[in-house]
Amino acid sequence: MNDAPEGRPALFTRVTPEGRAAPATRELAEEVPVAIEYNGIGYAVLMATPADVGDLVLGFALAERLIGRDDPPFDVDAHATEQGIVARATLPQERTEALLSRVRHRASESSCGICGVENLEQAIRPLPPVACRTLADKSAIFRALDELARHQPLNARTGAVHVAALAAADGSIRLAREDVGRHNAFDKLIGAMRRRGWQWDGGFALLSSRCSYELVEKAVLADCPLLATISAPTRLAAERAAGAGLPLAVLARPDAILLSGDWLES
Repeated sequence: MNDAPEGRPALFTRVTPEGRAAPATRELAEEVPVAIEYNGIGYAVLMATPADVGDLVLGFALAERLIGRDDPPFDVDAHATEQGIVARATLPQERTEALLSRVRHRASESSCGICGVENLEQAIRPLPPVACRTLADKSAIFRALDELARHQPLNARTGAVHVAALAAADGSIRLAREDVGRHNAFDKLIGAMRRRGWQWDGGFALLSSRCSYELVEKAVLADCPLLATISAPTRLAAERAAGAGLPLAVLARPDAILLSGDWLES
């Protein structure tokens, strides 16, 4: 489940503004349901690219606060079915109550949407402060942007997937994960880092997406020292990042970057 999936080609008709039309073949990105079970409990079904599923399940557990920053990685048993992929994992015994509590909230959310004071509190839960600090400067962000396309082989073929990358303090990209979902790509990256025992080491995360509050929360829970995104943040994302002490580098483009706060003096 860790190899990049080969998309099946599809036949289209390519039309130009001048009215010229010609057959065109395009490889399409795969997107399948991934049913995640923790400790034998059906927890979530995600629509995802069928690669690096173990990393996805591990990173998703951290984002859901089912495990903590210092918990060790766990094994994931993933197998394909005609309907999609079933991925099973066992969380530590001491995490059982957190799992059951979250399952109860997820059940109420799925039945009526995010409703009631209790569910609103679950939707916008307090975040721990970011303890790590980045050693990157603005030139490192531009370097990572310049390298990013070389770490997107699936997107190069399909033009339909996001990437989440771990950049070193000098901007060189150490690791990247692709997925049709921007949340999934970041979960995969965080899960892959935890599985390898890698830390941020003064580096940062670079995402090919807008900066949503969910991505900010994933970054904070993974103790990411700096989050860079290709597109803009929402107001809630910016406020949540500021509250947790997470610096942002947004609208990151080859010609300019917007930086939040005063984390970068140079």
